[in-house]
Amino acid sequence: MLTRLKQMKQRFNTIGEQISDPEIIADQTRWRELIKEHSQLEPIISKYDEYIKAEEQIEDCKSMLSESDGDRELKELAELELRELTKLAEQHVEELKIMLLPKDKNDERSVIMEIRAGTGGDEAALFGAVLLRMYQRYAERHNFRYELIDINETERGGVKEAVFSLNGRGVYARMKYESGVHRVQRVPETEAQGRIQTSAATVAVLPEAEDVDVEINMNDLRIDTYRSSGAGGQHVNKTESAIRITHIPTGLVVQSQDERSQGRNKEQAMKVLKTRLYELYRAEADAKEASARRSQVGSGDRSERIRTYNFPQGRVTDHRIGMTIYKLPQFIDGDMDEIIEGLILAERTKQLAGEAGI
Repeated sequence: MLTRLKQMKQRFNTIGEQISDPEIIADQTRWRELIKEHSQLEPIISKYDEYIKAEEQIEDCKSMLSESDGDRELKELAELELRELTKLAEQHVEELKIMLLPKDKNDERSVIMEIRAGTGGDEAALFGAVLLRMYQRYAERHNFRYELIDINETERGGVKEAVFSLNGRGVYARMKYESGVHRVQRVPETEAQGRIQTSAATVAVLPEAEDVDVEINMNDLRIDTYRSSGAGGQHVNKTESAIRITHIPTGLVVQSQDERSQGRNKEQAMKVLKTRLYELYRAEADAKEASARRSQVGSGDRSERIRTYNFPQGRVTDHRIGMTIYKLPQFIDGDMDEIIEGLILAERTKQLAGEAGI
């Protein structure tokens, strides 16, 4: 590991010199690639420098101990500092192990997210609305930019389907754990007997495609315009500003109706199409992810749950890591980090065990 870190430090220093070179600056594509690599290496090198500093201080303490010449007080101080520095160096090593774990190449990307009401009728759609607001609030807490792309609402304020984007650095690294079936247990407003009903909604999280990932032939597209409509089929506006794009070779259909500008809706729909095509091509390229979208969303059945939201007990349970927290009101208000951090830690622990051959 230390040999690898030394090589990374050399690479970091080399890039630092290159990004100031006028010839490289003139090649903006190459310059941007180097800037990106430099920023990715920076936190690792910073932690490595802290480790090296701690090791140097450990050597100083050892020298002090060998030269204490019977000075008991000096020896005790040196031994105390040595224990603290050794603990600090070990902590740096553990942190570096985690930082050097293989990363998902999509972790730094923004995401397109899709919510669809599953089992449970109107109650599932109402829960879909709860999930949509939850992700909006989470985005606000983390300074991610939320943009609604398409939504199909019910007259009671539920959400049958919603497509939206969360933009920012590292969004996918946190939001990828939301893919799957979310189950809710609560008493519907229409339930006179106070009986708890179970329903479900599915969430899909797709890393947003970049222009270099997917090339789209415009001749492969059919673009239709239509009038945006709200709950109950009411017209939001009287002009045909909503956009529906069909990718003829794959049959993928995307639409955007949240913006009043036809041009903006087309831009949003193209973004969703590129993202879905990127996911499709990525899945085909990797046999292990051949059914990535299907495994994310499942059928919407209650049994395929990743998480349960129990309103009568005020609890949220993530079934993948067996974590339960009794903070449901805070969680659906976007305070989701306790469970997300738990999922990240579980994944890192599994990776570390694999690296160690356990």
